[in-house]
This record gives sequence, C-alpha cells and structure tokens, in this order.
Amino acid sequence: MPGNAQEKRARVLNPIDRVSEVIFGLLMAMTFTGTFSVASSGGEEERTMMIAALGCNLAWGLADAVMYLVRTLTERTRGRTLLARLHGGADAATGQALIAEVLPERIAVAAGPEGLEMLRRRMIEHQGLPIRPRLGWDDFKGAFGVFLLVVFATFPLVVPFIVLDQSMLAVRISNLVGVVMLFLAGWILAGFAGASRWYGGLAMAVTGTVLVAAIIALGG
Repeated sequence: MPGNAQEKRARVLNPIDRVSEVIFGLLMAMTFTGTFSVASSGGEEERTMMIAALGCNLAWGLADAVMYLVRTLTERTRGRTLLARLHGGADAATGQALIAEVLPERIAVAAGPEGLEMLRRRMIEHQGLPIRPRLGWDDFKGAFGVFLLVVFATFPLVVPFIVLDQSMLAVRISNLVGVVMLFLAGWILAGFAGASRWYGGLAMAVTGTVLVAAIIALGG
C-alpha cells in the first residue's frame, strides 16, 4: 500500500505534466491581460475581463483534472491489456515487440532482445491479471490537486487588478508576474531534464511572451 500511494503521488507531481499545465494556464491568463492592455480601459470592462480570466482558468483547471483521470484510466487499461496479451500465449518475438511498444524508443533499443525477453519472462511469471482498471479515491484526490495547482498558479496574474486602481500599471505588473512565473517554470523543467536552469528559464520566458503576442495577434 505505501508503494502504491507513493506511485500515485509521484504521478500527480510529475514535473513535466504539472509544469506544462501551469504554463498553459499562464499563457491563457496572460492572453486575457494582454488583450485588456490593448483594449480601451474602464472600470466595468476591467471587472468583466478579470471575471472572464478567472472563469477561463477555472474551466482550464477542471478540464485538466478530468483529462488527468482519463489519462490515468487509459494507462492502467493499457498495462492490463499488455499483461493479458502476454499471458494469452504470445510467442517470444511478439511479446518482446509488445513490450517495446510501451517503452520509450531509446530504452527499448538499449535493452535489446535480451533485456526485452527478461522483462517478458518476468511479466509472464507474474501470477494472474490485475483487476479491471478503475478509478479510486486517491485518483480523484490527485485530479483535485491538479485543479488547484492550475488555478492557484495562474491566480497571481489577477491579483494586481484586484489591489491596484490604475489599470495600466496593473497590466504591466501582471505581465511581469507572468514572465517571472514562466521563467520559474522553465527553470524547473530544465533542472528536471539536467540542462542549464538559467537557459531553460530564459528560453521559456521568451517563448511564452512570443506565444502570447502571437495568440493576441491572431485574435485569441
């Protein structure tokens, strides 16, 4: 049980998935604030824009949470299907090919026929098939965690509009906060990949800014 809990927790906190979701939310929020910066300002328009931005990020967090559940169920179903086919009498070559399909290409190549065959035998020796894939309470808690992560990660971009009366100043501070958060997201991803954190942070900040400008220019 502790191992299963740890595995689920690791899946929820996977840096690539979670940081990517935060980046998508940031880009969406920055698109709203950027659109506001080029539009005519006004108290009512500002409130409407911020409500729309918050609503959009809530919707994005909900969609991300649902897709997390879909992905979790799909992965479990795929794993069970693989075991079922291996236990179903697939020959050695077919079994190795099935295992290679679920592994990253470079890992499958590095393992070679010997490594794939060892995995095939170990999986066949595993008695019985796992129960039919289903979602448990921990999965729904993980989905709720994804929802909160996306929503709270993008909320700082809205705070300047809440605490400041000067609309354009709020826009500039909000954009600055967004760029800093993009930099931090790139910093985390680069560290996870073993690359230069500074390069990763700067690259993400620049790329995100260009994407936001392109989305606004395209009418997004």
